[in-house]
Amino acid sequence: MSDRLTTFKALIQAGGAKRPADLIIKNGQLVNVMTAEIYPAEVAVYQGKIVAVDSDVTVYQGAETRIIDAKQQYIVPGLIDGHIHVECSKLSMTSFAEAVVPHGTTSIISGLDEYISVIGVKGLSEIFKEVDQLPMRVFWGAPFKTPYTIPASTIADNIDSTVQAQLQKRAEVYGVWETVREAVETLDEDTLKTLLSAQDNHVPIWGCAPMTTGTKLNEYLMSGVRVDHESYDHQELLEKVRKGVNVMIRESSVTHFLAENIRAITENKGQIARHVSFCTDDVNAMDLMHLGHLDHLVRLAIAAGVAPITAIQMATINSAEAYRIDDQVGLIAPGRHADILLVSDLEAFKITRVLAKGEPVATDGQIDHAIERPVRPASLTNTVIRETTQASQFEYRVAPDASRVTVQTIASEGPFVRRAMTKELAVKKGIVQIDPTQDVALISVLERFGKNGNQSLGFTSGWTLKKGAMASTAAPDDNNLIVMGVNPDDMALAVNTLIAHNGGQVVVADGQILSFLPLPIAGIVSDVTPAELAVQEKNILKASQEIGSEVVDPMFYMTFLPITAIPDLAITDLGNVDCNALALFDPILNIQ
Repeated sequence: MSDRLTTFKALIQAGGAKRPADLIIKNGQLVNVMTAEIYPAEVAVYQGKIVAVDSDVTVYQGAETRIIDAKQQYIVPGLIDGHIHVECSKLSMTSFAEAVVPHGTTSIISGLDEYISVIGVKGLSEIFKEVDQLPMRVFWGAPFKTPYTIPASTIADNIDSTVQAQLQKRAEVYGVWETVREAVETLDEDTLKTLLSAQDNHVPIWGCAPMTTGTKLNEYLMSGVRVDHESYDHQELLEKVRKGVNVMIRESSVTHFLAENIRAITENKGQIARHVSFCTDDVNAMDLMHLGHLDHLVRLAIAAGVAPITAIQMATINSAEAYRIDDQVGLIAPGRHADILLVSDLEAFKITRVLAKGEPVATDGQIDHAIERPVRPASLTNTVIRETTQASQFEYRVAPDASRVTVQTIASEGPFVRRAMTKELAVKKGIVQIDPTQDVALISVLERFGKNGNQSLGFTSGWTLKKGAMASTAAPDDNNLIVMGVNPDDMALAVNTLIAHNGGQVVVADGQILSFLPLPIAGIVSDVTPAELAVQEKNILKASQEIGSEVVDPMFYMTFLPITAIPDLAITDLGNVDCNALALFDPILNIQ
């Protein structure tokens, strides 16, 4: 406490110009997101905090103070991603920071839930140590419960209301992460206990309510949820804002909702924009390298007709206020962290310089210095605990005298819609014959934490696989091992490759590995540079196309199949899931 008090006193003195600033930005045009004004200003920084924003801060300058000449560029707050699963990028926290900080993202809101599914809450201590060394802040919301899946699939560690009640008392917890509507609607008592604890502890509740309007939205909002990132059209977004929700517009690598949702702002005369923020949710390295990050969303919004200063508010102060962290980030003002961008052109939103934690860290879209990767303990690198498999484990068996079966496949229509489809398949010697000519593949999820050895089998359509198999140990929400294919030998090879290498993604055909993307950290992320991972993703994409898939991003889309919050069907290690009934179903409808 004494060290903290000493630091606190020094910051107050620095604000009063009784201690010289470490750094001063001069000759800039301040973008004041609080008042939507732009005017000349100078900024003084001391120990990573902004201590002055005035027309002249000369009084804060000392002999050792560093000066940055903004050259009449715009001084903008660092950008905030309001909802992101960093792990879905397959980049470690360090690699992710290298990718997004040069694009102006200096803060993210995340549940770190994909890590939790593999290494548990205790394992997050390693991730927090890593984050402390980064030029990027992570505001953590403890997941409302894990696993998210209904019925509950197998993961390495579970969070329930008892655990949540303790987590809410920790300083690093800023909210309850991604409380799904289904858990509220079904009056899941464990979830409700968590929400009541949050109310008692004054911890904000963050939600997830796709395609929710009318009475269902009213019912959901009685839970106390204040933030939502899942609007599928602008009318849904508008209704949520009108009912008091702070809404995120999501533009991810797999869901491109900005063009539709921005209409709630561009076609409405109300003050909607001030309650809307941006998030990317799930992004891949290819998009980060090609498009950028939140700077890309700002440019898209401006191109759609949103005023530049409004778009910047959506990427900064709006998110900070929604998550109650505006006392720390989201604006350039005394007492806030010195996360600052220099922007040469607001319309084009061209970022020339990034300061994070009070230090210059990126110039003209490039990180100034490579960030050292931490030494990874075995608890993070030995996480695939599963015996090797045989081809026979990827054969769906029925009665030996059967000749044909009617099956219900999980038919994918894009990444987040799965419908039921019936197919007639032949049976030989009791084995259902997978038929690529009918666009039918076998899908399997294998528990990979050494808990129970579960394995499910089902059928899927919409992938147009002609041969081979593809598999991944990164597959939210539980990150078990998922494999899809039309050949049992290739499916076994794919699975065994990932077991042998402690995680990754792989595409195989005719007994050969076509492409392998290693994910050695928790089986879900990698320490390679963003550019290197982007190349690996392109190779995986090419290989999946070689085995016949015509899906936009087959591997990425496949990894979402275990998410039971996506209508109408899913598959986990427990089996095939009817996401509407929230119950398991038998994919064999009829046997002849």
